[in-house]
Order: sequence, then C-alpha cells, then structure tokens
Amino acid sequence: MRLTLALLATCAALPAHAEETFPATLAGHAWLPALTLVTPPADAPRDAWLSGKFTGKTRNDSAMSAPADTGKNYGNHPTDLSLPFIGQPVQGMSGFAMNRAEDGSIYTLTDNGFGSKINSPDALLFFHRMNPDFTTGKVQRLETVFLRDPDHKVPFRIAYEGTEGRYLTGADFDPESIQVLNDEIWIGDEFGPYIIRATADGRVISVHQTMLDGVALNGPDTPGTVVPAAPGKDFRVQRSGGYEGMALQPDTNLLWAMLEKPLLGDDGTPEGDFLRVMTFDPASADWTGDSFRFKLAEGAVAIGDFNFIDATRALVIERDAGEGDAALACAEGATDTSACYPMPAKVKNIVLVDTADRDAEGYIRRIGHIDLMNIADPDGKAPEGMKPAEGPFTFPFQTIEDVMRVDDTHIIVANDNNLPFSGGREIGKAANNEFILLSVPELLAAH
Repeated sequence: MRLTLALLATCAALPAHAEETFPATLAGHAWLPALTLVTPPADAPRDAWLSGKFTGKTRNDSAMSAPADTGKNYGNHPTDLSLPFIGQPVQGMSGFAMNRAEDGSIYTLTDNGFGSKINSPDALLFFHRMNPDFTTGKVQRLETVFLRDPDHKVPFRIAYEGTEGRYLTGADFDPESIQVLNDEIWIGDEFGPYIIRATADGRVISVHQTMLDGVALNGPDTPGTVVPAAPGKDFRVQRSGGYEGMALQPDTNLLWAMLEKPLLGDDGTPEGDFLRVMTFDPASADWTGDSFRFKLAEGAVAIGDFNFIDATRALVIERDAGEGDAALACAEGATDTSACYPMPAKVKNIVLVDTADRDAEGYIRRIGHIDLMNIADPDGKAPEGMKPAEGPFTFPFQTIEDVMRVDDTHIIVANDNNLPFSGGREIGKAANNEFILLSVPELLAAH
C-alpha cells in the first residue's frame, strides 16, 4: 500500500501532458526596409503628411530632426532614424489574414503608428496586400488601403472628426489583427477592444464592443474610461492588451478573438497565466457568448497572432518582451549597455493548438510548438548581416505578430518592427520588416 501511495504521489507531481517541441528549418527570407514610407491620400488632412510630430515631450514640426532609440529597457540603442517622418511609415506588420487575395498576395496591416493614443494622432491607419519573394529576398507592397469613417459609424469622436475624408488615425484605434470574409475586412483593435468591419476599400461599416459573459470589456484607452480609474474595476483589459490575434475559423466563419495579455482581476492584477478567447459571429454581427482560454508557456507574457490551419487546429505566436540575440546579452549588473542587449529574446514560439479539444475550464489544448530562437539553416538562407553571432538562426524581435500557413509543410512568420523604436537584429539599427518562410512539416502534421 505504501508503495502504491508513493507511486501515485509521484505520478501526480508529473505534468499531465508534455508538450513536444518540433524542428523548424529556414526555407526562405525576404525583407522590407525599415524606413518604408507611403504618401497619404490626396484628400487626407495636410497634418498627415508629417507623421510622428507628437512622439516627444513637445510637438515637433521639424522633419527628421529627433533621433530615435530603443528605450531604457532595451539599452537606449540608437536606431539610426529620426522623427517626424515625411509621409506615413509602413513599419511593422501586425497581423496576417488567413485567406489570400486572388493574386496570391497576403493581406496584412500596420498598427496604430507610434505605440499609443497620445503619440499617434497624425498616424493614418491602413492595411496592405504584400507579396514576399523568397527568391529575390524582397517584399513587394502591391496595395495600401486607408481606413476611413465617412458614414459616422465609429461611436466616438475621432481625431479627424471635422474633416471631409474622416480618415482614421492611431488616436482612434490600434488595429492588430485582420481577416477577410465575403470581400469585407474584419479588424481586431486593442484600444476598445473592438472588432471593426470595413469594406475592401477601407470604409467602416460597423464597430462592435467586446462582450464577455454578458458584460462589456473595457481598457484604459477605451472611450469613456476616465482618470482616476481603478484597474480591475473600471477596466479589465490591460493597456496594449486587446485583440492581438483574431482567427477566422473555416466552415463556421466565426471570428475567434484572442486578447494579447491576461485580463485583470478585481484586485488589479492579472487573473492568471492565460488569455481569454471570445467568438464573434459575423453573420449575426454579435458575440456567440462562448469563451475559452489559452495558457501561456512559462516566460511568455503575450501573444502576437492567431490563425487557423484547418477546421479546428490553429497557430498562435506567444512571446516574452525580450529583444536581441542572447549571445550578446549584457552581463548581470552592467551599466554600459551600448554594445549588448539588457533583455534579450528568449521565449518566441509558434504554438499549434486544437480549438475543439478543451478541458472543463475551457483551456484549449496545446499540441506542440516550434522555437523561433532555434531555427536550422543548413542551406544558408539567412542573408548576410542577419545571422546571429553564433548558433542557429533566430527571430529575436520584441514583437513577432504575423503567422500563416502556406501549405502542408510551410508557414510564414513576420515581425512588427515598432518603427523607429525597435532593433533586435543589429545594435544601432532599426529592425527591418522581415518575412521568413519556415519548413515545419512535423508541426503541421501533429494532432
């Protein structure tokens, strides 16, 4: 009996299911230069021709006059770029749509601009069609569509309220995820968080507030949240914690909207190491009432994208907040961080989940993952200057926010480069928009 009890105790201490780590091989690499700019529409306010004027402590109308850096947490490394920009920055990609355009190009989008409501009122919001060419290593931008609200569907005052075009800006929404359904665009926003429905040419059709268990979810940047506001009571969504991932489920056409960070509990602290997932029905333009949970791996603090690969299985990017090659990590206690990374990238995973397999608490089963900090490159696909100091190829960016299935063996992953505030690949240089093609047959075949 003692032996049996001891054995049971040992079994109870073991994990119920050990998640498998699958290999990943670099099959292609393409990139869009960091400083890639587009001109605003002809009928946009003149204000939009100089973007990033409010990223400092005071307004700055002098083009390219304020050098940018990565900030204290990342070593204050210069990025060799200066604000404000003449035109609008294409900057990092913040989501891939599952379905491609008729010509095979990828629908992707740029986020709110420079990181917050306060500093982005002159950053226009738009999505793109892009085509990464893994033979030439170049990314072609085929089309850019600007979001606008001519029919006054946005339920609050927008930054360009009194203008004729009523173009949306980063002071209005933070678009982070995109899907295409029936020739319409569905966008997940972080500020509300909201789901935005728009036409293919960028006109807003409707805006939908988030509901969980019959109660509206708000964040500190939701219109109507005013200071002083108590975290966990007046708002439960963390800042920059809205819809970083929003997957379109085949067959059902339901949108599975996943929050980037854990919700706050009544005490103002995260309710756990998991993220909420709510389902929205575009056909009825309403929430289904169902919600689920995605458990983060140890060390992960947020997700970056979420896309189905078949009727029930999906890919999720989970990540820590680190940036840069671990081989160039700063020594503990270092005061000079000019040539090292004080918080290097460690946890950057692409996780395969089965949304149809859930436990009694609603946790979606994690099948396995690949490690983006350990990518084999036997054929030397990584361009010169983008290889790590030592070891395998890595994707060491703070915000990796795009993943989609290509075929039965390949996926594409891309980063949001937070222009001009993120580095990661090379100290002293702004991160480019990198698109990597990965061969991951074992991951995609797993069940």
